Amino acid sequence: MNNKILLVDDEVLQLKIIERLLKSNGYQCVSVTSVQQAEEVLKNFVPDLIISDYEMPEANGFVFRERLLKNDDLKNVPFLFLTSFNQDDLVQKGLDLQALDYIAKNIPATQLLAKINNIMNTVHEQYQKSLSEITNIAKRLNLNIVPTKAPLLKNFEIHYFNHSYQNHPGGDFIDFIKVNDRYTFLILGDVMGKKWGAWFFSFSFLSYIRAAVRICVLDGTLSLNDILKKINKVIYADDFLRDIFSTLSMVLVDDDEAKLIYAGAGDLPLLKFSYQHQQLLSYKSEGILLGFLEDSNFPEQEIAFEVGEEAYLVSDGMIDFEVNAVKKSDINLLKQRLYDLKISGKSTEEIKEILFNSQASQIDDCSFIIIKRK
Repeated sequence: MNNKILLVDDEVLQLKIIERLLKSNGYQCVSVTSVQQAEEVLKNFVPDLIISDYEMPEANGFVFRERLLKNDDLKNVPFLFLTSFNQDDLVQKGLDLQALDYIAKNIPATQLLAKINNIMNTVHEQYQKSLSEITNIAKRLNLNIVPTKAPLLKNFEIHYFNHSYQNHPGGDFIDFIKVNDRYTFLILGDVMGKKWGAWFFSFSFLSYIRAAVRICVLDGTLSLNDILKKINKVIYADDFLRDIFSTLSMVLVDDDEAKLIYAGAGDLPLLKFSYQHQQLLSYKSEGILLGFLEDSNFPEQEIAFEVGEEAYLVSDGMIDFEVNAVKKSDINLLKQRLYDLKISGKSTEEIKEILFNSQASQIDDCSFIIIKRK
């Protein structure tokens, strides 16, 4: 487990000694010399542990901790004070700020490492226990955001994959709604946010999506634009989902005419490998994030298919990677990889396994749907 630690200390030598010790023992460390720098780093980096000096110019460790406790995204990150003092009143003040403990600057390296290892092991064990309890509850309530199997169609094969970040529930969701033998809806969405919050809200989004599809179908409407507009309006008006946004890729499969209708919310395109042009075509989504504006349009695109061609719907996690603890995204890297796999003659199943496997580096929920013309 590659735990991430943020080190904050204005004494550069002390900082480098601890950083070297931790890195040599498998920890990923980001080091800064002031509270201001730490707060800047934390805008794009959520560590598993923060170790901060108490005595620093401008803002000390107590001020830093007080600010973190007011931040909902960071207040629960385990926090240790690194200090050279041992006054009882200051120690008590730090503990009152929910710091786990103090580490003395003159502590031997072996003891420092042992203390950090023990803390991280305890945190990990508690996390795994909580994860197991909530996962079991979700299973009992049948709260599924990914289907158990893909629909069987005459002219298309549907393959899909979902893997949540660090095995905890996330914001990606997949759904298949088969209207009849001719029409089937394929849905891939990603609720903005991390971990439990995104996972929880994804059920609300899925409920609205399923309801909108069925209402429109009953009214004789198969327009993706109409369906997405209805979903968007309801989400925008829902106080519970205020400031919660989602990307959504929606495909209507016409199994009789062997074609797809595509529309999307957000900036993730539908990708399709064209044998005729020997290239990976990109059909850009033209709708904005669900819930961002009350009135939005989601233009539809019709996509014809030749036998053997494949299309791909992907979530953000498939294009995200990390450089120096900063998250970056690049759709072109995924496109190049898909193109190389198709040119090399890889099968659909091989592509599915290569695109994501248990050994792949992952910094977000990863989901994709492969649509192949038989």
